Amino acid sequence: MPFSKHTRRAAIAVFGVLAAVAIAHTGPAAAQDYPSKPITLIIPWPAGGSSDVSMRAIAEAASKRLGQPFVMDNKPGAAGSLGPATMAATAKPDGYTLSQMPISVVRIPIIQKTTFDTMRDFTYVSRLTGYTFGVTTKADSQFKNWGDVIKFAKENPGKVTYGSPGTGTSLHIAMEMMAAKEGVKFTHVPFKGGAETNAAVLGGHTMLQADSTGWKPLVEGGQIRLLNIWTAERSKVWPEVPTLKELGYPYVFDSPFGVAGPKGMDPAIVKKLDAAFREAMTDKDVVELLARYDMFPRYLGPEEYRKSVQDLVEVETKALTDLGMAKK
Repeated sequence: MPFSKHTRRAAIAVFGVLAAVAIAHTGPAAAQDYPSKPITLIIPWPAGGSSDVSMRAIAEAASKRLGQPFVMDNKPGAAGSLGPATMAATAKPDGYTLSQMPISVVRIPIIQKTTFDTMRDFTYVSRLTGYTFGVTTKADSQFKNWGDVIKFAKENPGKVTYGSPGTGTSLHIAMEMMAAKEGVKFTHVPFKGGAETNAAVLGGHTMLQADSTGWKPLVEGGQIRLLNIWTAERSKVWPEVPTLKELGYPYVFDSPFGVAGPKGMDPAIVKKLDAAFREAMTDKDVVELLARYDMFPRYLGPEEYRKSVQDLVEVETKALTDLGMAKK
């Protein structure tokens, strides 16, 4: 027997209500059960550097609260932005794919066209920590201090070579800012991460290395020399090494980083992840490991982290425009 027009409309309305109820209950149920399997964490740097080591330790501590392990996926390239870009393009927003978010995710889109938008294509979960950066040279180098580097650079334009983890990283931008202030030219040699920059300076392939503290064991072992450090104050680990401010540069660079997922993640899942990462930052083993690499907690929750990224976009846009590096 055919349905009347009124009956069909009533049935559609009922089905609509039932569908809405089903959807409303699906989200919380999924969040309540989350995580029910391992979580992939993209580390956009090669294995063995300070970023890789610190993220593995933080993830291991977070997994204790979540009850599921993290599976690490090292995906270096594009100055640390390849991993997040791949996640933004391919991952489902179900909480099972996350990425470390280096500052290059902010900076690269200002310099060149990218496949992702810094503010639209990610769900920011937790800001975690930042780096201690510095410039090193081989122990038997002619450069005994930073003044020697600048003197040589003025006498030999373009002859000072330095390795960094990639074009557009804080290391690259800061070195170019220092060169501009001194009126000299450095030659930049980009690599994929700290393991490669260590090898380059040790092998004499570059005269300098600008990187985070993956060089610490080599400095302590006397194989390379630390010429300057980029924190606001002198390091307790290397109290004899001057800061950039002491050398006449009004800069502090520590590039705080965190964890994000693809856009559109369930806020309840974000809350669970954030709680786990927040707790991980107080884990004794994590605190001790970060201190070994001269890294310190800089935790922010999802909303504060997102706002800090937005603020960085504005600051970096001005700085890169002033350097002539922003895309036209």
